[in-house]
Amino acid sequence: MTTEKERDQAERYRSRVRGCLLGGAIGDALGAPVEFMTLAGIRAEHGAAGVREYVADHSDGTPRHGLVTDDTQMTLFTVEGLIRAGVRADRGTGFTPAPVHHAYLRWLDTQLHDAPTGRRDGLLQGQRWLYARRAPGTTCLSALEAVHERAGAGRIPFGTPAANNSKGCGGVMRSAPFGLLATPAWSQEPPVFDWAAEAAGYTHGHPTGRLASGALALLVRRLVAGDGLDEALEATLAELVTRPGHEETSAALRAARAAARDLPVCAETVERLGGGWIAEEALAIAVYAALVHPGPEEFTDALALAVTHSGDSDSTGAICGNILGALHGETALPPELAFEVEGRGTILELADDFVWEFTAGRRLHGDHGPHTRWSSRYPGS
Repeated sequence: MTTEKERDQAERYRSRVRGCLLGGAIGDALGAPVEFMTLAGIRAEHGAAGVREYVADHSDGTPRHGLVTDDTQMTLFTVEGLIRAGVRADRGTGFTPAPVHHAYLRWLDTQLHDAPTGRRDGLLQGQRWLYARRAPGTTCLSALEAVHERAGAGRIPFGTPAANNSKGCGGVMRSAPFGLLATPAWSQEPPVFDWAAEAAGYTHGHPTGRLASGALALLVRRLVAGDGLDEALEATLAELVTRPGHEETSAALRAARAAARDLPVCAETVERLGGGWIAEEALAIAVYAALVHPGPEEFTDALALAVTHSGDSDSTGAICGNILGALHGETALPPELAFEVEGRGTILELADDFVWEFTAGRRLHGDHGPHTRWSSRYPGS
């Protein structure tokens, strides 16, 4: 029998999963239109307070607001890949992030085609709105295209690291879902840092690209577990420094913490942390914005600060939204932004499915449980 405390914990967990994923999409959509603008240009168009509302996209002749980019797309495919990894684990293979690699190839299809082709399966593959190419990272595309070309011949198995030395932010911006994995699905604490780092390595070969991704996953993990932001950051740094090659990521996070403590809260301080084009800088900017605007009522303030700079605004906004969504849950999301973000229905549907897989998977599938249509929705590959 489920106790009231257990029900409260389950509701809190679900709220934080939904908040993390939808918050990331909101930050992504807020920052995307200004990604390639200078700080001066952003201020000239949006004022000193920065970007606080969606900029309309007129590319198809009618104004559309809240459009997301590859950051949200790849995050959703990460979620779908993790669900399918959970289904696959029931076959006795153990849990491995390799199905996430396969999920990224399904994302690649959405970038190479205008509509579903029927070549691949899965819930997301049929979502027409995902077939939009919005400045996807060239490193992600080239790394996945190399696998796409050779995996069919068995020459590159899923889970093989990318053969490049990139530390672009394309790995870290999609890594938050690893931190959302629920403890009850395992008999011991899941190694979310390692899994996120491995998955980032499918496209980004530099150690910093992998370690920044692992750090974000662990930060989100601690927030979902109930830590405050300062406590979660301290735990993340403590784990990070045990990893070879951690120096760039550790220095960036310490710089973000020092900036939040000692420097004025403004876009100029953001730009001292970098442009966000590389992994450790994107993470640092997002963490800084969350540290100086940590309250649930400050969600929009944090996102506006995270995206108002001369750099990779959609990625820094997405990561900041992931962090604050995991910290506060979905009730803190600004409704004036949340209601019209692209793909909201799919994002929340996938969030709920993620929660069910990792808290109640045995009621959906398993060798010793019922066999529902869940495995058709999420094949274990």
